[in-house]
Amino acid sequence: MPAVPSRILLGPGPSNVSPSVLQAMMQPMIGYMDPDFMLIMDEVRELLKRVYQSDTANTLAISGTGSAGMEAGLSSLLEPGDTVVMCIYGFFCERMVEMANRVGANVVPLRAEWGRPFPEEMLEAELTKHSNVKMVTAIHAETSTGVRQPIGGLARIAKENDALFMVDTVTSLGGNEVAFDEWNADYAYSATQKCLGCPPGLSPVSSKRPCD
Repeated sequence: MPAVPSRILLGPGPSNVSPSVLQAMMQPMIGYMDPDFMLIMDEVRELLKRVYQSDTANTLAISGTGSAGMEAGLSSLLEPGDTVVMCIYGFFCERMVEMANRVGANVVPLRAEWGRPFPEEMLEAELTKHSNVKMVTAIHAETSTGVRQPIGGLARIAKENDALFMVDTVTSLGGNEVAFDEWNADYAYSATQKCLGCPPGLSPVSSKRPCD
């Protein structure tokens, strides 16, 4: 079997993985009911709280891609007929629209120029037109454009209108400050193969409430 060549990965992901992480993945298999497995899970949850900067959130690593974390949040927090206002400024913002439509939600997409931060006043103006918005969504760092969105203002506007706030941190978690508690976010999700520098296959999520 040919050896896998060493590469310097400079794209948005997957990223190069620390040798210590690869070494840890070579440890023996244990069962998912093993007491030591439970200890590992608890440690992962506590470390995720640290990286999400949250003292009280429910955290876990979903087995799947960042899109799995996206779908888990939308399908857990939205029901058919719920109104969700989505800030759209890149390819993965549009993926959120597709998933919310499949849930059967009443999707209100606010499309702004790609490659620039989403204007807060656009969200503020739209929310004045609705009285029953269940949730607002945004992406902290749009993988397709590389733009980092200031999240605090969007989160504040959502809360002033009694809406849940969901944020995509796939490209930012571990590389940019993600302040789950400070933002007063309700759900955030990420992926291991970006700034966290781990192999693909897990979506770390943080939630104020247990996910279904």
